[in-house]
Amino acid sequence: MKVLALNGSARKEWNTAKMLEAALEGAKSVGAETKMVNLFDLNYKGCHGCSACKLLGGKYYGSCAQQDDLTEILEEAKDADVLLLGSPIYFSDVTGMMRNFIERFLFPTLTYSKDMHRLYKKSVKVGLVYTYNAPAETYTQYMQGQCAIFNGMIGPSEYVFASETLQFTDYSKYDADMFDPQQRWERHEKVFPEDCKKAYEMGKRLAEK
Repeated sequence: MKVLALNGSARKEWNTAKMLEAALEGAKSVGAETKMVNLFDLNYKGCHGCSACKLLGGKYYGSCAQQDDLTEILEEAKDADVLLLGSPIYFSDVTGMMRNFIERFLFPTLTYSKDMHRLYKKSVKVGLVYTYNAPAETYTQYMQGQCAIFNGMIGPSEYVFASETLQFTDYSKYDADMFDPQQRWERHEKVFPEDCKKAYEMGKRLAEK
């Protein structure tokens, strides 16, 4: 069982990364082989709209034609048994790096055929991990919508999230007085570990054969 986690946050040791690490620990607990990739370490762009992935008989039919740091990761994602995608939510969406990955991962399997068949031969289970500083219910519809997309195009999907997350270690240094630092720290110490536990259980659940 191969589990690949992609961190779409620039912060490699913060909320999103910690939840992905917890999910990987859950997968390891049932014997899975795991790997974490930080997308901000890579040099790549989003979909170019070249449609080479849909050119019948073409060299890149069913694959992204761009050759860059993401090329190998896309192949690993297609070959994985479980794919864990983690990102903070900025302006009601995932980070640009995660969005670029999703475009280049999903578009090559999509066909415009009447039967809407998919080109990836293997179904991959997907676990989505979201972190954000807004109240819990803010992005429920968005997260459910993303799950529906992955359900239809890649494989069975589910999500976990952490809301009202800790953004700074010292709020007094930043222009952020709309937040209550004490409340955020208390939530980080009491609630965030429970969020990580949910991520652990999701990783374990998805990696179970």
